[in-house]
Amino acid sequence: MSSNLPDGGSPGSYTEKLTIETPEQTSLDFAIAGIGSRFLALALDTLIQVLVGFLVGIGGTMAIGAVEAVLPKTAMWGFALLVLFYFLLFFGYFSFFEIIWNGQTPGKRKAGIRVIKDSGRPLTAAESIARNLLRIVDWLPAFYAVGIASALLTKENKRLGDLVAGSLVVRESSFGELKPVWQTAQAPSSPSLAPLGAANLTAEESALIDSFLTRRSELDYNVRVRMAEQIFQRLKPKLTLPADNTLPTESILEGLAYERRATRGYA
Repeated sequence: MSSNLPDGGSPGSYTEKLTIETPEQTSLDFAIAGIGSRFLALALDTLIQVLVGFLVGIGGTMAIGAVEAVLPKTAMWGFALLVLFYFLLFFGYFSFFEIIWNGQTPGKRKAGIRVIKDSGRPLTAAESIARNLLRIVDWLPAFYAVGIASALLTKENKRLGDLVAGSLVVRESSFGELKPVWQTAQAPSSPSLAPLGAANLTAEESALIDSFLTRRSELDYNVRVRMAEQIFQRLKPKLTLPADNTLPTESILEGLAYERRATRGYA
């Protein structure tokens, strides 16, 4: 993995682009999200949390008061549940959305950024939970002071949670910008091919296909064949291939890339 830094890679400098060498021997370029876009995402997420917390707090307090009038000893349990809810709201909120939305929260989605692993892979549920539990420390002493300091002092704008989970935040446009030069003017050789299941692939998997197709002409033939097969075998469980499939591996990858772009309106 390597990164391109505008001023030699000194700590605290803004990392414009990160180049990741994948196990499949392909290079993926990701634009690192700046502190500004991350702050915007956090502000939007915090606004959602505050609004939900306010509404639940009013409703919960009224419900506890009503129950206390009938069962006085149960009020403490009601307040305990309310405290647990606020903990999950302010710390579980981020993990919940990052797990179900593949590295995004409502705020990150609006700001156009996403959390991924340093390797370019999606975070696992455990990594997302660990990353977000560190927000407790990042908040200290107030207003994300530790988190901001960590982001300013690291090459890739990482807060403590990112350092622990081995993650980084990139711009969502990084995935769309990997438009392959191999397919700028024409469709693959089998335009009538039935859908292969491109909709089942993640953004990272689609980016991996695009990166391979863009660079394959530069590869030694044996490396090219082996790499195409490795990518295909990794994606095969998600594909909808006919039982009597005889298509060459590269044709399948071409079809997947074209199919995904056609559904997004810029094939």
